[in-house]
Amino acid sequence: MFEGSCLCGAVRYALSAEPGPIIKCHCRKCRKASGTAFATNALVERKDFTLQAGQEALAEYESTPGVFRVFCRHCASPLYSRRPHEPERIRLRIGTLDTPIAARPTAHIFVESKAEWDEICDDLPQYAQRP
Repeated sequence: MFEGSCLCGAVRYALSAEPGPIIKCHCRKCRKASGTAFATNALVERKDFTLQAGQEALAEYESTPGVFRVFCRHCASPLYSRRPHEPERIRLRIGTLDTPIAARPTAHIFVESKAEWDEICDDLPQYAQRP
């Protein structure tokens, strides 16, 4: 079991299974949404994700047609994104986990649009877009 929360603690969730592969996304929208060089996300099966508290604190923004970024309306922590055409999965923002995990990032995606001031200093595979 893994647990996570937003910055202010209003939203709390649990995962009943390991998250999927951890990916560092360098696309412009992930950079804007996170305020950093990339967002670190993992696919999670919706059935393994349980909101424990804070349903009323959740808000979402449709950043791209069919992509909804879900965040805490109090502290603005990005929590996950969802896609209505893929209701069985969410893309969890790994930085919101409170429980340590053994898994490590597996790749960088959308590196063709990475921030010009950022350097990728690891040996992970890099993809110009989503593989």
